[in-house]
Parts: sequence; structure tokens; C-alpha cells
Amino acid sequence: MTQLVRTALRKVPEIGKFTLIILTILFIAFLFPHGVRFGYQYEVGAVWGYKDLYAPFDFPVLKSEAEIRTETAQAQREIAPCYVLDPQVVRDQKMVFEEAFQQQLSAYKGDPQFGDVVRNARKYLDYGTGLLDRLYAQGIIELTPEHRSSEPNMVINVIKGNTTQRQTLQSLLTPEKAQSVITDSLPYSRLSIAEFLLPILPDAIIPNLFFDDTLTQRFRIDQMSGFVAYRGIVQKNELIVGEGQIITEETYQKLRSYEEAYQEETVGDRSVWTVLAGYLLLTSLIIGIFVVYLRVYAKPIFKNFRWLVFILMWLLGYSYLVYAVEQTDVISLYLIPFCIAPIVTKILYTDRLAIFTHLVVVLLSSFLSSMGFEFALLQIMVGIVAVMTNPDGRDWSKLFRSLIFVYVTYSVGFVGLSLVERGTLIAEDRFFFGWIFLNVFLTMLAYPMVPLLERIFGFTSSVSLSELSDLNRPLLRELAIKAPGTLQHSLQVGHLGEAAATAVGADALLVKVGALYHDIGKTANPAYFIENQTHSNPHEKEDLLESAQIIIRHVTEGLQMAKKARLPEVVAEFIATHHGTTRVEYFYRLFLQDNPDGAEMEAKFQYPGPRPKTREQTILMLADSLEASSKSLKNPTGKDIDELVEKIISGKIAKGQLEESQLSFEELKVCKAVFQSRLRSMYHVRIEYPKEQETD
Repeated sequence: MTQLVRTALRKVPEIGKFTLIILTILFIAFLFPHGVRFGYQYEVGAVWGYKDLYAPFDFPVLKSEAEIRTETAQAQREIAPCYVLDPQVVRDQKMVFEEAFQQQLSAYKGDPQFGDVVRNARKYLDYGTGLLDRLYAQGIIELTPEHRSSEPNMVINVIKGNTTQRQTLQSLLTPEKAQSVITDSLPYSRLSIAEFLLPILPDAIIPNLFFDDTLTQRFRIDQMSGFVAYRGIVQKNELIVGEGQIITEETYQKLRSYEEAYQEETVGDRSVWTVLAGYLLLTSLIIGIFVVYLRVYAKPIFKNFRWLVFILMWLLGYSYLVYAVEQTDVISLYLIPFCIAPIVTKILYTDRLAIFTHLVVVLLSSFLSSMGFEFALLQIMVGIVAVMTNPDGRDWSKLFRSLIFVYVTYSVGFVGLSLVERGTLIAEDRFFFGWIFLNVFLTMLAYPMVPLLERIFGFTSSVSLSELSDLNRPLLRELAIKAPGTLQHSLQVGHLGEAAATAVGADALLVKVGALYHDIGKTANPAYFIENQTHSNPHEKEDLLESAQIIIRHVTEGLQMAKKARLPEVVAEFIATHHGTTRVEYFYRLFLQDNPDGAEMEAKFQYPGPRPKTREQTILMLADSLEASSKSLKNPTGKDIDELVEKIISGKIAKGQLEESQLSFEELKVCKAVFQSRLRSMYHVRIEYPKEQETD
């Protein structure tokens, strides 16, 4: 039972990984559109690259968006606005006029000049109220700001109770025009003292026709409900477009209409779940291939749960971004900076993984987008260029150079596709170059993202390695103070290892930093190491076994110091592997001289290991041994150095120290030549000219 529990617990990380992968597949699959995907790609001006297409059923031809906009705008202009007549206004204003009339009449009652008004007050009052009735019956309108500048023959709908009348603006009165009518008509009123009404009648004029936006909108909706969005029909078995035919505007509209009708026809026959199952299969296939690649060619990524999350993060993030942009017509998909993923992945891991990740991201995005193959083609090209131009997180100039190449690739690729598909340089999306400029600008976010993602997911980038190579770092400063000879040894090992790593295409910076830290454990007992000794040798006072243990402990003590200082694991591994599982040979042989039967104590003289696995660890082990051994040579010749290199490397192979190494024999041969050349330079070995033969 206990064994079963242990076995189950060991499988928990693997179950967690595959659960994460399955959840990723499901999330992306549910982002796909639920409609059946149309099987053709087409654009105006492009050549129809498929066989002759015949209509499988009757369908109406949609009007183009430009036609619909034009006709809609025209219809909107033709639909008259609604103004409502308020009958209460005339009643209220007649009362206002009567009150003003009585007040003015009382004021002038004793004035003989207005005797006719006093005697015939009813006549004057009736004339005024009658004039108001006629003016308000014609309609006094309060125009909205947008209608004030309209033509006089503009038609409006005048709502009077339950009736609607269409009238022109010139048939209606404004308050100003109504007041002018009063002023002009009073002299012809046959009233003896008509000017008595002049001060009070105009004050009774206010609008009784008011704009009603709600009624206007309702009226427009009713009118637009009969708007026809189609122009003709395509009969069943009628040729829509022929093979090799140039797609014109008219043909494009037929194809668009067929696509829409096809979607409606097939949705009824196939459920949403059937379509989703198809997308689920495609997503599973793409991500499944990617996971196989990770398991075979990027094992450290697949084994580390956090690193696996880092890779799947790009798939999820870009898929959702594409989905979100597809939901709006405001932003173009070309704004999305797809190059961030390959640039960051390349800086934090390898070129190969960067390109493969980018390919998977683009494949998923092309299914989610409504764009054709040219979108996927452009994104694949720029991603490859972004990786090939070798952007470096330590150098802004390299990053800018990479971004320039990305922009040029976008531009040249787009121009080429425009010439092929449309036969012209005129872009369908006139803002394309603006979108890709913003795209490239956003790609600069890759630079600050590197250290952030590095700390979140535990990667070690070139940026961090550069920081660690600073000799003012606490561990290196302590090494320089306590063990200056060891620091000089480490620097020489770094130069040797860096040159060899560069020659075989390994990570030279990682080897250099690993060399700086590989012997930091010697600061615990610096005097016990020959490079730090001046006069006395403390080993003379120690037992051979104890001396060997002190030497061996510089590895374990170095690992403890690295852990305390939070050195990246990839750097700490150089401390553990730079001696592999070799013996402290000098003290072991002396021990055997004193103890001929002491072979069983060999493990006490052996480094804990492990043996080097990566190319970088192997190169450092060889460089460390060669630099230390070369110090024993006195005035070496080129032959001495070559023999030393051969001897050290052959010894490592014979002792099985390179059995787990990823360094190939061909690369080992290159490293050997580099080591020989660099050691010759370090010891200033001159070229050995052949001796001249004596002549008769």
C-alpha cells in the first residue's frame, strides 16, 4: 500500500503537466468561431485559384457595404424629421394677450386719444385673438440648430394630434416671422387706432411646433424596415466564378453572398458541437506535436513545470489576443506583436525552441483569425527573421537592428503579396504600414519582459549572466580578497573555455560566468590550494586523507555558498561538475605509497560529481584541468603543450568523465585545437622552425 502511494505521488507532477496541456487545448478550442469555416479564400483583384465554382442552391446577392452606406445615408436624408404641434400654446398665449390688453386698456382709459379703443374694446380684443388663432394655426416652429441652415423647401412631418402632415419649412412661421406678420398686418386691420395692439401682440408669440427626437427615430425605423439589402439572385447550378478568373467587385459580392448563405445553410445541418469537435481535433494535433517536440528536443523545458507554463503561456496569450481583436473592427490583427514570443524565448532558451514556439502560435492564430494565408505567411517570415537577426537582451542596438529587419520584412512581404493577389501596390488596408509600425514599437516590450519572466520562471538569460560576470559581485569580490590566485586561475579558465565554446557554437557567456564561480568554495581554506600559497604549505601538517577531504570540500562548500547567494542553478552546476567524479590524484597516489592495501579507500579521495552533461560543463572541466596542469610546465615548447592537451583530454575520456556529455567527438576535436592554440599564446611559445640541413 505504501509503495502504491509513493508511486502515485511520483506521478503527480506528470499528471499536473498533462492536465495543464489539456486545459490549454480546451481553452483555445473554445475560442474558435462556432460557425462552419468557409473553404475558399478570395479578394478583389486576386485570381480565383480553385476549380469552377457553381451555386449549389439559390441565394440572393448582397449589396456591397459602400452601396448600403450610400443608400442608407440617402434614405436617412429623405426621411423627414418630426415636429409636434402643442395645442395648449395658443390657449395660453391668448390668455396672456387678453391680460395684457386689459392692463393697457385700464392705463389709457382717461386718454381721449384712445377713446375709440375704450368704446370698441371687444372689437380690438377679437381682432387680436383672431390674428393669434391664424398665426398659430399656420404653425410657429422652433427649429433645432441642425435644421436652421436647411433649405426652405425642406420637408418635415407635422404631428397634430393623431394626424401627420408633410409641410415645407417655408410654409411655417418662425417667431421672428410671426412678429413681422403682426407688424405688417395691423395697418390693414380697419381699426381706427391699430397701433394700440402693437406693443402687446408680438409679446404673445412663442413657438407651438417642437422637434420630437423619439418620434423621428421611430419614424425612421419604420421607414427603413422596408430597406432592401439585396440586388438580384444567383440560381442553383449558375457559375459563380471560373478557374483562373480575376475576382471583380461584382464577383466578390457573389462570393460573399454565397459564403453567408453557406453559413446559414450548414448551421441548420451541423450542430455547434460538431464544429467545436473539429477545432478541438486540430488544436489537439498542433499542440500535441508541439508537446512531442518538447519531450524529445527540449527535455529540460518539459520536465520543469514552471518552464512548461512559460511556453504554454504564449499559446494561450496570443490565442486570446487574436480572439479579442477579432471581436472589434477598430484594431487590426497586424497590431499584435507576434515577434515578442520568439525574441524572448530565444534570449531565455534556444533559437530552435523560439522558432518552433512561434510556428505553433501562428498556426493557432491563423485558425482564430478571419484573415487568409497571407497573414500566417507574413507572421512566420517575420518570426524567423526576428530570431535570425540575433536580438540580444544586453544590447539595445542589436534589438533595434532586429526590429528594423522585422519592419522591412513585413513591408516587403506585404508589397509582394499585393502584387501577386491584386496586381497593384494599392493596399486594401491603407493603414497597414501604420499598424506594423505600432507592432514593431510594441515588440520593444520584449526587452523589459526578459528579466521579469526570468525571475518568475527561473530562467537565466544573457542579461543575468552579464550581471554575474561583474567582478564587484559579493562572491567574486570575496574571492579576490581571500584567494587572489584562485581568481586569476578562474579568469584564465574563463578565457580558455570561452574561446572553445565560441568555436563549437556553445554558450560562451555561460562558460565564462561558470568559470568565474566554479572555485568559489576555495575561499573557505584558500591557503590549502597551490595557486594561493606563498611560502608554507599547510598540507605538510595534515594527514593525506584530511588534505584530500579539504580539497574535495571546495566543491560542496562552493555549492553551499552559491545557494546562499542565490546563484542560478545553471551556474551552480559548474561548481558541482568541474571535477566530475575524478580523484584527488596527488594525495591518492601518496596514500597508496604509504598504504599499499588502501585501494578500498579510493572513494574517500573521489569528488562527489556529478559528471558534466552539457557541452558548456564539459568544456569548463577540460579548461580547468588544462589551465591547472599547464602551470607545471617550465618553459614549454609547442610540442609540450600539444602533448599535455592530448594527455589531459585522453585521461578524462579514459576515466569515463565524458560519457554523459552532449559534446560530440567532432566538437571535442575543435576544442582541443583551440586549447592548444590558446595555451601556446598564454606561454608565448614561438613557432619552431625546422633545422637547416648542411650542404656539401
